[in-house]
Amino acid sequence: MQSKKICFFNSTRAWGGGEKWHFDIAGRLHNAYGNVFMVAGKGSVLGNRLAETAIPHYLVSIGNLSFLNVFKIVNLIRLFRKEQPDILIMNLPADLKAAGIAARLLGIKRIIYRRGSAIPVRNTLLNRLLFRFVIDEIIANSEETARTILSENPELFLASNIHVIYNGVDWSRFDSQLQMTVCRSQQHRIVLGNAGRMVPQKGQEILIQLAKQLKHKGYDFEMLIAGEGRLKESLLRKAVEEGVADRLRFMGFVENMPHFLNLIDIFLLPSLWEGFGYVIAEAMFCEKPVIAFNISSNPEIVSNNETGFLVEPGNVEMFLEKTELLINDVQLRQKMGQRARKEAVGRFSIQHTLAQIEQLLYMNESEQRYK
Repeated sequence: MQSKKICFFNSTRAWGGGEKWHFDIAGRLHNAYGNVFMVAGKGSVLGNRLAETAIPHYLVSIGNLSFLNVFKIVNLIRLFRKEQPDILIMNLPADLKAAGIAARLLGIKRIIYRRGSAIPVRNTLLNRLLFRFVIDEIIANSEETARTILSENPELFLASNIHVIYNGVDWSRFDSQLQMTVCRSQQHRIVLGNAGRMVPQKGQEILIQLAKQLKHKGYDFEMLIAGEGRLKESLLRKAVEEGVADRLRFMGFVENMPHFLNLIDIFLLPSLWEGFGYVIAEAMFCEKPVIAFNISSNPEIVSNNETGFLVEPGNVEMFLEKTELLINDVQLRQKMGQRARKEAVGRFSIQHTLAQIEQLLYMNESEQRYK
């Protein structure tokens, strides 16, 4: 039986968890079935990465109000008519409004919205129309993300058509990169780490507060911060103003995350909300204890007091207290790290995620290839 044709649609220019998910899942399904194509944003990181693969793809420009532009809708209809996808999977509200409407007008069989942010869906007229007449199914990347979809309107969407599928990581590829030897010139110095886009959601200003307190208390440490974003310059200035520029190293975009995580002792995530923290699972796999706020999906990934610490949201003093505890207790760090790896391997593998995705998309029409 011929495989269903699937279009993965993600037009954002930046690179984050949603883009990683689209790229990974589309690539693997393309390799397995060959009936996949992608639509990415012009000038986007995702588009640049697709150019290095054999995945058929198109580049478009989509904005939040593109659904009001008749010409853009018509062009999307033409694209879909040319490719004839059976299933459309989108990740962004802007794409949902433009590509989703175009797909519905053309009569595409299944329109799936992948929801990656644990932020309540606003109960607006436009959202009620989209969720009732455009979306057929939703993939949520955590139980908390699924909960927030209906939190402001329980009648917004049929709960049984919301599928929770955690993000998965290819641990075999990840593990092979961890085998490299990492040279640490000052073995006694504790290394704290964080990775994420430099946007308000990620809360990196809290890291500067932590660094200031730790330096004041006389700890010998450095903090590595990986990522890019619009707040980078202001964070750099803030580090200088607070007198901790000598302790913070802004690493920029890090391609080799296993190598980065191999450099650190403790992973810190002060995010104000998360959909699913890819980087938490990756840090856990690298045997790093995690300290994060007890928000969104974090409790679904981190087992409090077992694989790390979950801190009361916004409580910087408690965040500092748990950081100090792990700095001072190397055995606790090692014990938590070992538990973390075991949990990550068991729950967040790409094979498990792919099996669920394949079951959802292909149902019982073919044998599952990922087991």
